[in-house]
Amino acid sequence: MKNNIAVVAGGDSSEYVVSIESAKLVAKVLDKDIYNVYTVIVKDTNWYVECDDCHNIVINKDDFSFVVKKQKIKFDCAFVMIHGTPGENGLLQGYFDTLKIPYTTPNTLASAITFNKIFSKNYLKSFNIPLAEFFTLKKGDKIDIDKIIEKTGLPCFVKPNCGGSSFGISKVKQKEELGQAIQEAFKEDAEVLIEQFLDGRELTCGLVKTKKQSLIFPPTEIISKNEFFDYEAKYTKELADEITPANISQELTLEVQTLSSKIYDIFQLNGIVRIDYIYSNNTIYFMEVNTVPGMSPASIVPQQVQAADLNLKNVFTLVIKDAIDRQKF
Repeated sequence: MKNNIAVVAGGDSSEYVVSIESAKLVAKVLDKDIYNVYTVIVKDTNWYVECDDCHNIVINKDDFSFVVKKQKIKFDCAFVMIHGTPGENGLLQGYFDTLKIPYTTPNTLASAITFNKIFSKNYLKSFNIPLAEFFTLKKGDKIDIDKIIEKTGLPCFVKPNCGGSSFGISKVKQKEELGQAIQEAFKEDAEVLIEQFLDGRELTCGLVKTKKQSLIFPPTEIISKNEFFDYEAKYTKELADEITPANISQELTLEVQTLSSKIYDIFQLNGIVRIDYIYSNNTIYFMEVNTVPGMSPASIVPQQVQAADLNLKNVFTLVIKDAIDRQKF
């Protein structure tokens, strides 16, 4: 008997469109010989199902089910593809925990911590993971430009604390630009992270670890043709080179993979994640964890899976089976 899989997409953040594209690839690739695949669109309180035989069928949130042709369909696993809230920050995970429905991401606590850039950096400090200098602000705080620059220097990056796809991020070179950049970041989140600019190479590594198998993919080097790897560069092929495997030494490749595996274990992650770094002055600096990395045709993790001579369908099957196995305990 086939398992019913919900590929959950959409969400309430600026990454809605990116999530929809990721879900399309996942739904296409999932093994139809062993899974019945349904796409569940989540937007605010509107949750509905799309599949070959069903369109805009409302989800019953009491048990995450729907009815088609007088038959009630319940899900054996949720393949979460929502970037941002509520799929990456722990809210959806808490909902599925309550219903005892397996899901393919880290648990509620790990999702909440890693989605919050400030929390994740402060958490990693005690593990001696190299970090860029950073300064934090909450909406309503007094903004002391000189104090910020004293800590981070110039240039610096201004980022929403919780967010992705580079929405609301600015690279600030001049003191006079900092105030406006902070206000732009506050449009995306109530907390802002101002981070030291590190002159180095941008590397990112995807991986998934289960009780049965660990797959640590070849790192990618990102070379943006824009000022930095912003939203435009991420999703416009001509504006960034994503070199997979990264053109780095075998020794550095192993260091990045080993550090990624260590961080995966520190946060007690599950599912496919991608961890971003800057390699500067012979040091690998942690930037952030993406617990629901993009899976669109333009995304990095599918490139890394291919470079590792792995089959994306098999990787997705591994993740789903692990999620279902974990729910049994």
